[in-house]
Amino acid sequence: MDERPQKATIYAVAKRAGVSISTVSLAINHPQRVNEATRRSVIAAATELGYRGGAAASGAQRIAVAAPFSSYASYYRRLSGIMERAAMDSVEIVVHDLPSAAGSDSPVLDALPMRAGIDGIVVMGVPLSPAALESKALPGPPVVLVDVPDGAQRRLGLPSVLIDDERGGELIARHLTELGHERVVFLHEPQRSEEYVSAGMLRARGLGHLLSVSEAVADVASTDLVEAVGAALERAFRVDPEATAVVANHDELAAAAHRAFRVTGAHLPVGRSLVGYDDGPLASALDLTTVRQPFEESGYAALDLLLGRLSGEHARVSSVQLAPDLVVRGTTFRV
Repeated sequence: MDERPQKATIYAVAKRAGVSISTVSLAINHPQRVNEATRRSVIAAATELGYRGGAAASGAQRIAVAAPFSSYASYYRRLSGIMERAAMDSVEIVVHDLPSAAGSDSPVLDALPMRAGIDGIVVMGVPLSPAALESKALPGPPVVLVDVPDGAQRRLGLPSVLIDDERGGELIARHLTELGHERVVFLHEPQRSEEYVSAGMLRARGLGHLLSVSEAVADVASTDLVEAVGAALERAFRVDPEATAVVANHDELAAAAHRAFRVTGAHLPVGRSLVGYDDGPLASALDLTTVRQPFEESGYAALDLLLGRLSGEHARVSSVQLAPDLVVRGTTFRV
């Protein structure tokens, strides 16, 4: 007789918890849609039986990658790093587009993209809700977070890959200070929720270590980008007319500021500098001083960390932090 333990199934979990298989699926994939008692009962049954809801039955590993791809082009650069690493082991990547956290009143991911045959999950740029975090009590697919600096990974020990955004702000601040600047305007989009710490908040914090920082908030959803940035800068310079530099949260905003100074009356007098963040092709084309983020490296590191977890390697590695670099070009000047 074959006495090897049988692999736990969703039917076994449903029977042990006294619920339907659809309720088990909801408790795993959409925990916010079941009541607390039911969710805990399913977690207990799944844990006891060793159920892995997303484990692939056979063949190549399938990894879900969830990020706000349609909101920020930088996540495609991270994805290219993931794809490069995936090609080394013939890993299949399943892409999920998410809404931008900055543009959402509820900026969190409530349910992880756990589907049949998914072996692991990479979540980029969107923090996890308490429901999604608690669902990780289930022995489901491992999760790696990228560009989620709000501490979610510390609460449950989820491995993460971060680029040191506060350090990036410090690099800009040191450069501008050496040029004689003391007051800067930090240009960014609205963050509709304060439930999480964003990369922009960390960059502004880094700037504030050496400089006096005021804000220009461009409501880019309500009007043309250049017009919104121009209006935001006009307001900011009225509040802080002594500011001598603009630091944008990303290069696209810096490019809009560059254009706004010429067409909307948001004048940047001689001696005022402009700095971006990311260092994509746009920054090079505009000769923009900016911070280069190792996007491709962060995607590569995330998938490498996840595959290491799946194979039993890197089990003790809880986080990877990558360093940004300042790229000095022609838009920063001595005061």
